[in-house]
Amino acid sequence: STSKEVGASEEALPEDVRAVVDELAARLKGMKRILFVTGAGMSADSGLPTYRGIGGLYNQGVTEDGFPIEDAISGDMLRARPAMCWKYVAQIEESCRGADCNAGHRAIKDFERLFDDVWVLTQNIDGFHTRAGSSQIIEIHGDVHHLECTKCGNKERVKDYSHLPYLKAGETDPTVYPRCGKCSDGLVRPQVVLFGEMLYEDRIGLLQAQLNKGFDAVFSVGTTSVFPYIVAPITMAVRGGNLTVEINPGDTDISDVVDYKIRSGAADVLTALVRRLEK
Repeated sequence: STSKEVGASEEALPEDVRAVVDELAARLKGMKRILFVTGAGMSADSGLPTYRGIGGLYNQGVTEDGFPIEDAISGDMLRARPAMCWKYVAQIEESCRGADCNAGHRAIKDFERLFDDVWVLTQNIDGFHTRAGSSQIIEIHGDVHHLECTKCGNKERVKDYSHLPYLKAGETDPTVYPRCGKCSDGLVRPQVVLFGEMLYEDRIGLLQAQLNKGFDAVFSVGTTSVFPYIVAPITMAVRGGNLTVEINPGDTDISDVVDYKIRSGAADVLTALVRRLEK
């Protein structure tokens, strides 16, 4: 049944895209190290919104409480007004709830069967690459399902936030927000990089180490490529003469420099590519 599903999606691809997929498959043969850099567009096929903001929920610059989303979901807001910050953090998790990884995530996982060393660098905090079974993932912004106590450091993985005390209305009671079950009063936060916070040093270090080793091919999938650390893998690959591919319906800052620009959603293209490589 899988092949039928794959076949159907492949038929849906325009002829010119199918021709590029064929060419790419031929060029990828014999390569060893592949990097996928993924953004919100990667999860669009799972039904998640792709607007700006962490996990991409807001197209409008201002929230209903009157501040920019960058202020609402910031480290400063979490410390000063935890109930307010949690209102907006929880909206991100709620947008993922009930959604699951899609055929694109599964195709990236399938690359591991076909190549020696496959890495994923993702901006997404939905945890879908983990769920799809990819084994080498750098979640540069964290995962919304991992929680941590800001006081005692206790860490916990949750399926969703449905059991957590937070107020959808925000600060109707400023004392209501998730607290630690272990030390009983510490403020709990998601292990994600909020606006104004530093990136995780160990993850940046891991990324740097992998980039120094070099990749035979780098794919940019569904990311607007605005952060320097998201653009760097592509620009390094271009400078090194390695294969670069962008899969994105829209244009970005790297569209003009990559070897292949595929204007399409991620799932159909990646699924078709895996199928070609397996032939």
